[in-house]
Amino acid sequence: MRLYGSPASPFVRKVRVVLHETGLADRVAFVLASGTALDPGTMPLALNPLGKVPCLERPDGPALYDSRVICRYLDDLAGSGLYPGKPRLWETLTLEATGDGIAEAALAIVYEARLRPEAHRRAEIVAAQWGKIARSLDVLEARWMACLAGPFDAGQVAIATALGYLDFRLGERDWRAGRPALAAWAARTAERPSVASTLPA
Repeated sequence: MRLYGSPASPFVRKVRVVLHETGLADRVAFVLASGTALDPGTMPLALNPLGKVPCLERPDGPALYDSRVICRYLDDLAGSGLYPGKPRLWETLTLEATGDGIAEAALAIVYEARLRPEAHRRAEIVAAQWGKIARSLDVLEARWMACLAGPFDAGQVAIATALGYLDFRLGERDWRAGRPALAAWAARTAERPSVASTLPA
């Protein structure tokens, strides 16, 4: 199998963490691919017509995308239980959606600065996207710490990689301020081998 992506992408990192957690990392070759909606660059358009990464090429069927689909596939392939049974599954999936939403909002902030000419950048768009992130972080701090303290699962992978992306691209915003429990959880999780070995670059 081949995984197309950029080491900087939080969604690619999500898949790479899952590859380590499932023991499948040695079975998947990593192929560098990057681009944007304005310039697809080296994106694997023949495999994923949406022009996004991650994209997983496999020998026994069409390529898989996006990160949630790939992570479910890898977990099923390895039988690793990163997606637990019901009723906990719903919490795991909600945490995964929250982590992905944080990452998507952070990417929107980054793209606003990178892709839009300076004269056309809109501060209100950045503020709105950061509002999504801040609300999500506050809810994680207030309501989800018990779930985050449970067995490591796909929801925690998504949260960890989203927080890592905030540090990587938006570190000046100091997401840890006022969220001591989430900050402590992130520090512990950062030491996990699968997380430590996939830092964005």
